[in-house]
Amino acid sequence: MLTPRPRRTDDPGSRVPQGLVTASEWAWRTLLVAAVVGLVWWLLQYFSAVAVPIAVAVLLTALLTPLNRVLRGWNWPPALAAAGSLLAMALVVVGVFATVGAQVAKEWPELWVKAREGVTALLNWLAAGPLHIDQAQLNGYLDQLTTWVSNSAEAIAGAAAHAGIGIGHFLAGLAIALIAAFFFLASGREIWAATTRLVPRHYQASTARASERGWMSLVAYMRAQVLVALVDALGILAGALVLGLPMPLALFALTFVTAFVPVVGAVLAGTVACALALVTHGPVTALIMLGITVLVMEAEGHFLQPILLGRAVALHPLVVLVGLVVGSTLAGILGALLAIPVLAFFVAFVRGLDPDRFETADLPK
Repeated sequence: MLTPRPRRTDDPGSRVPQGLVTASEWAWRTLLVAAVVGLVWWLLQYFSAVAVPIAVAVLLTALLTPLNRVLRGWNWPPALAAAGSLLAMALVVVGVFATVGAQVAKEWPELWVKAREGVTALLNWLAAGPLHIDQAQLNGYLDQLTTWVSNSAEAIAGAAAHAGIGIGHFLAGLAIALIAAFFFLASGREIWAATTRLVPRHYQASTARASERGWMSLVAYMRAQVLVALVDALGILAGALVLGLPMPLALFALTFVTAFVPVVGAVLAGTVACALALVTHGPVTALIMLGITVLVMEAEGHFLQPILLGRAVALHPLVVLVGLVVGSTLAGILGALLAIPVLAFFVAFVRGLDPDRFETADLPK
C-alpha cells in the first residue's frame, strides 16, 4: 500500500512558515505536559490526606538520614536504627517544649504581676493619652463584646467543632507521617529499588543514578534548613538578652523548632517575644523587639534561605527566592515548606540523568 508523501513545510509553495510549524509543535507538546502536571496536581489535592503526610515523612527521612547512617554504622539493625532516629528527634522536641514549660512555670508568678501592671498602665495611657478613652467607654466596648459573644454562640461552637476536626486530621496525618518515616528509614532503599523496576529496563540504571543525586540534594537541603533555624533562634536569643527579656532560652528553643514552618513559625516566635517585652518592659521595648523580629524574618527570607539553601542544593539564590514565593502562592504554608525540596530534588534528578552534560562540581557534597 502506497502512503502519500508528506509535503515539505520548507517548500517554497508551502503557505505555513517553518517557524510557525516549529512553534505550533512546541505549543501542543507544552500544553500536553501542562495538562499532565495539572492532573497530577489535582490528584495530590484530592488525596491530600495521604499525600501531605507522605511528603512530610520524606522530609523527616532526609533530616534523620545522617543519624540513621551513623546508627547503622554501629551495626544496629535497620528497624532499630530507624526507631532510634525517630526517638532521638522526639526527645529533642519534647526536651525543647519541656524547657519552655519549665521556664514558664518558674517565672509565671512574676510575669503575671508584671502583666497586670502592664494592663493597668495601658488603661491609664488610653484614658490620659491622645485617644482619651475613659473607663465608661471601655466598659461600653466590653459590653458590646459580651453581647456579640452571646449572639454568636452557635457560630463559635461550630468554629470550635471545625477546629476539633482539624486537630483530629492533624493527629492522624502526623501518625501517618511518623509510620511512613520509620519504613523509609528502615527500608527506603529497598522500596525505591522495587519502584524503579517498574521503569523500562534500559532506563533503570540512569533513573537509579538520578534518584540518588536527587536524594543527596534533599538531604543537603534539610541540613541547611537546620542551620537556618539555628541562626534565626540565635538572632531572637541575642535580642532577648540585649533587652533583658525573661526566658531567653525558652525563646531560643521555641524559635528553633518553629523555624521549620515557613512564615507561621517566625510570626509565632516573634509574637511571643514581643508579648514578653510588652508585659515586662513596656511598649518601647516591645517595639524594639518587634523590629528585631522583623529583621530576623527579613534576613531569613531574603538572605539565609536563598543563599544557604541555594548553595546546599546547587541552585541560584534567585531561583530559591522565586520558588518560595511561587510555592506559598500556590499552596500557602505547605507550598512554601515543600517548594524548595521538590525543586532541589527535581533539578538534581535531571542532572543525574545526564551527568556528562552538567558539571558535577555543582552537586552538594
